[in-house]
Amino acid sequence: MLLDRSGHRNPPPSPRQLLALLLGFVAVIGLVVWGLFTLLSALLVWLIPPQLEAQIGAALVREFSQQVQPGAIQDKLNELQDRLEAKLADKDKRDLRVIYIPDKVVNAFAVPGDRIIIFRGLLDYVKSENELMMVLGHEIGHFRNRDHLRGIAQNLTWQIVFALFLGDSSILQSIGSLTAAVTQSSFSQGQELAADRVGLDLLVKVYGHAGGAVDFFDRLAKEGKSPAILAFLSTHPHPQKRVQQLQQIMRQKGYTILPTTPLPPVLQNEEGREAR
Repeated sequence: MLLDRSGHRNPPPSPRQLLALLLGFVAVIGLVVWGLFTLLSALLVWLIPPQLEAQIGAALVREFSQQVQPGAIQDKLNELQDRLEAKLADKDKRDLRVIYIPDKVVNAFAVPGDRIIIFRGLLDYVKSENELMMVLGHEIGHFRNRDHLRGIAQNLTWQIVFALFLGDSSILQSIGSLTAAVTQSSFSQGQELAADRVGLDLLVKVYGHAGGAVDFFDRLAKEGKSPAILAFLSTHPHPQKRVQQLQQIMRQKGYTILPTTPLPPVLQNEEGREAR
């Protein structure tokens, strides 16, 4: 019999109280495991060796190999990318290359192995060279912060956890599962804003002003229901919030907004070339 200090018997805990205690215990354990998982994933991002990153990148590019179209358009994209990368600090410079895919999807993303995938649909959507450079600078920002490896790091973390619990010594099950983690991953709002800051900084360094910095995202916000744009929106936060954040940064830094540079003729669609 349980007695309290006054000599009265304490009633046994009810099933509801026991359930609440059990759920609280499970929640605490879950938070601890998730915290360790997040920490391990963050550490793995910076520990993935260049050789593995290049191998995964090569496998991912092979998945697009039938669509890749080398030529004048890809050469021009790399020329623009080189102008941006030249403004990076030496420690942040990489051997970045742009891969052009003549598909109507409006999208661009960074993949391991220092590659930026850009689709025809995005080129048709931008209205100036400055807009395109902001998108390229944004992807360079993901490389600088190693965001492009976070999906891989999470995949590796889960495999390590399973290996520890199940005794499986094969950590890398398949390159295919890792490349899928890249193409299907989306970045947090904080990661996107950090990449936007890099893109904005590079844009201003190249052109001397911030004209075109928000035009692409502003147009996305107004036309976001278009099926062609859904691929971009599925892996990026709402563009209107990004426009507001970028405008705030521009005001804080005192950036001026001047007329933009036309998109190079080789990158324009047929309608754009005829208009010239």
